[in-house]
Amino acid sequence: MKITDIATREELARFTERDDGKAMAYVVFNWAMVAAIFTGVALITNPLTILIGIALLGGRQLGFAALMHDCGHHLLFSKRQTNAVVGQWLCAYPILSDLPRYAAGHQKHHAFAGTRDDPDLPNYQAYPITRQSFRRKVVRDLTGQTGWKALRATWRRGQSELGKAPWKGNALLGHAIVHGAGFAALAAFGEAPLFLMWPAAYLTSYMLIARLRQVAEHGAVPDLFDLDPRKNTRTTHVRWWERPFVAPFHLNYHLEHHFHANVPCYQLPAFHRFLVAKGVYDETEFPRGYRELFARTVPA
Repeated sequence: MKITDIATREELARFTERDDGKAMAYVVFNWAMVAAIFTGVALITNPLTILIGIALLGGRQLGFAALMHDCGHHLLFSKRQTNAVVGQWLCAYPILSDLPRYAAGHQKHHAFAGTRDDPDLPNYQAYPITRQSFRRKVVRDLTGQTGWKALRATWRRGQSELGKAPWKGNALLGHAIVHGAGFAALAAFGEAPLFLMWPAAYLTSYMLIARLRQVAEHGAVPDLFDLDPRKNTRTTHVRWWERPFVAPFHLNYHLEHHFHANVPCYQLPAFHRFLVAKGVYDETEFPRGYRELFARTVPA
């Protein structure tokens, strides 16, 4: 089923409209939450608060990934240049990513979703999997093995770019500037050591949360190789306490995103209700919460 089979151009217009005020509010909110987490740990510093802070920062890093995603689609803001600049410097660089490279790869995912040419298949094709297998993946994530692998890949790509065009558009330089600014901000308040929480979160909690997100979106769906998004993609109704960790900025409405990739994240809940009213989901099941979701993807 295509979106043109469901809605008219006029009906879709209200869901594809950009709202720069909401977009900037989302970006500011994510950065404010990061600042609040560091502030909280600075005020009460002990092993428990540090661990909680690292877990929470992993969710905020996924928040940056979600915002980068919309900027990569030129969705978050109304102007392409604003998406490019904000998406790169305030969303991608903080999580050691690169907006143009990410967007190019992600467009291939959309082009080939529902086929064996989907480049993201290795992330979820094996599901459902056993609890033992999933437990091994979780251990690799939380011990930094997955993150270290991602970090080395980022370094190799950056070194390759540096050799081709020194100091011009190189992601490693952007990473260094953004993370250097973060370190300097904490150092100015006498809390420089707390900066280590950010890379610790990237190497551990963020990797696990990103895995959970990927599985939620496409793991153990009705038919991964059916072109109908209702078969190869999933939306999950999340509980309020799950949102900060695994579904920031309406990231859980992934089926809606595959139905129409021109809908900004802040319009996805309304778009979901529209599709429900249209009867598009009459035979579609939505897991309620990640506990129910993983009962399907990681059965006993």
